[in-house]
Amino acid sequence: MSKINKVEELEVFKKSHKLTLDIYKVTEKFPQTEKFGLISQMRRASSSICTNLLEGSHRLGRKEFRQFVGIAKGSAGELKYQILLSKDLGYLAEREYLDLRDEIEQISMMLNGLVKSLTDTNH
Repeated sequence: MSKINKVEELEVFKKSHKLTLDIYKVTEKFPQTEKFGLISQMRRASSSICTNLLEGSHRLGRKEFRQFVGIAKGSAGELKYQILLSKDLGYLAEREYLDLRDEIEQISMMLNGLVKSLTDTNH
């Protein structure tokens, strides 16, 4: 089976899923006034990474999958800003922010690698 068919086994998928769980956990303590604001946006952006990886892997080919990996990368970028905003609003401690930022940066680099592997015409 190809890499596309086993996306749940990819390290980037596993790390992205863990990040989503981490985001759900940290946003539980955000003010209730953010329920439809930052909480919703951060949860959607984080879950969108795995969602797009899986959806793209179920498309017709490498080119479409690569496009969805790009969308997942965009969601990671969106989340990177949202955690900065959350820190600056006092919703995240500095250590939480740094840990989440590191997770997002690792995932972004892994997504870059996945895009490159899907761009390689030798496969």
